[in-house]
Amino acid sequence: MEVQIIECPRDAWQGLETFIPTEVKIQYLTALLKVGFHTIDAGSFVSPKAVPQMRDTAEVLQALPYAAYPQTGLLVIVANQRGLEQVLAQPAVRYVGYPLSLSDTFQQQNTRQTRQEAESFVSELVQRCGEAGKIPVVYLSMGFGNPYGEPYDAQEVIEVGERLRERGVPILSLADTVGVATPDLVYKVLSQVLGTISGVMWGVHLHAQPQGAKAKIEAAWEAGCRRFDSALGGYGGCPFAGVPLVSNLRTETLISFLQEKNVLPPLSQEALHEAQQLLSHAFAA
Repeated sequence: MEVQIIECPRDAWQGLETFIPTEVKIQYLTALLKVGFHTIDAGSFVSPKAVPQMRDTAEVLQALPYAAYPQTGLLVIVANQRGLEQVLAQPAVRYVGYPLSLSDTFQQQNTRQTRQEAESFVSELVQRCGEAGKIPVVYLSMGFGNPYGEPYDAQEVIEVGERLRERGVPILSLADTVGVATPDLVYKVLSQVLGTISGVMWGVHLHAQPQGAKAKIEAAWEAGCRRFDSALGGYGGCPFAGVPLVSNLRTETLISFLQEKNVLPPLSQEALHEAQQLLSHAFAA
């Protein structure tokens, strides 16, 4: 199975208080397109009051030379019907992401929906994406537990995953939204879902402190996962969980791990270096 690296500047940017200028976003995302990542999580169509950093997503997408780099798909996150309508009008977008939480509290905080409403929305997401020639990706937020004291059971991940597969979701990504997962839990849950639910591409969107990142990557790999979200520099974290941000996996750590396994997908090292040179400018906040 091909290893997929999903580079996530959107997740890295969204929690920054200082607005990153549109032209800087365009420059950085263009540099990332040259690298050869499988997917770039490039923006979101959500309320500009909730996420002011992403208020220029449409302008950014329209300026990217995406057609020159067909090996890389652009992904954009939506949270509701309005966002879905906006993203369907963007020819640059190949993947449409939606966060569905295993925590009732977080679903309300993140999308202002109940979990039942969120699952119903997924059905529309799948249908509308199919009609528009785009691919839906559902993130199972709080996929390894939550900070609110709500009960967590890995069996529920399987049950939700089964329902989403039946609704036609082709890609599911388990998100350790606030970095609570241990490597053992990452291995346990992924082993169960990969061994139980077929016909779906499973990925992970993990958050971890730098010293704990490699162990979580290793656990996901050993469980059979081949799709990984990460961000250069490890910037980011979820600003809607009501707890301090926990870093994204550093893409540099993921690349090093995949090199050790001799399975790193073809990436332009020159373009990667260019993107790394732009990091401090792109995340100056």
